[in-house]
Amino acid sequence: MKVLRTPEARFENLKDWPFAPHYDEIHDAEGDWLRLHYVDEGPRDGPVVLLMHGEPSWAYLYRHIIPPLVALGCRVIAPDLIGFGRSDKPAHRADYTYERHVAWMSQWLLSQGHGDITLFCQDWGGLIGLRLVAAYPQLFAGVVAANTGLPAGAGMSDGFKAWLEFSQSVPQMPIGMIVNGGTARDLTPDEIAAYDAPFPDETFKEGARQFPTLVPATPEHDSVVENLAAWTVLETFDRPFLTTFSDGDPVSRGGDAALQARIPGANGQPHVTLSGGHFLQEDSPEEIAAAIFGLIERRRKGFA
Repeated sequence: MKVLRTPEARFENLKDWPFAPHYDEIHDAEGDWLRLHYVDEGPRDGPVVLLMHGEPSWAYLYRHIIPPLVALGCRVIAPDLIGFGRSDKPAHRADYTYERHVAWMSQWLLSQGHGDITLFCQDWGGLIGLRLVAAYPQLFAGVVAANTGLPAGAGMSDGFKAWLEFSQSVPQMPIGMIVNGGTARDLTPDEIAAYDAPFPDETFKEGARQFPTLVPATPEHDSVVENLAAWTVLETFDRPFLTTFSDGDPVSRGGDAALQARIPGANGQPHVTLSGGHFLQEDSPEEIAAAIFGLIERRRKGFA
């Protein structure tokens, strides 16, 4: 496997990004080694919050959510998926598969040794994160899901269809502008540049190109069987499961109702609709941090 690594200089002096990098080495089933980056902030003995990003963003998406959670005593961990952020980037599109990503993130998660994890997941952070919950339910104390889901061949929204067509036809992927287009507010030039930082040129974007094609939206897609199996576990998951979808995302609209209906832990939770676009972390960071900590506190007090 040919692997690209974004130069560290690309991540210097990013706006609102004071967090020290942490790295772990994970191995592919074929014997290749990949470096995975993650943020790890807050007290070592605090409740663990795992923040998982999606396509085509990276942990920078959580820069306004990490500090308030740390201030409340949480240990906050935010990895970059392989192919994104400061993590290594396989150079060929065929190297990116749904199952490989689940395996890579499973290996990383188990190596961390955490338990009682509260997961916040959005976009592909949910497609992968919910698979982790299904595979290792004993590790998770609760889940907050936003603008995400676990598709298993039942079709796609018009919003996702438009995104899929765009992602496969645009000559150059303007990563920062894609994120900007998925927010309710306008990002600043410095923020847009920070989303572009992981990708010095188009050769680094093969994962970003491939991810939309991997969503198992039709019965013919790979990973439908695996996701259906994961659903059999999630349909028994009775730990707190909160949805915080946004009011302005055409891609995931209505997905919160499906999660609430199928996952027992969603019963009785104070589900909320937040203001924002697809990347609602940019639009409602304070509200997201409050929702995450609220779930932790309710569980701690025995109310969840």
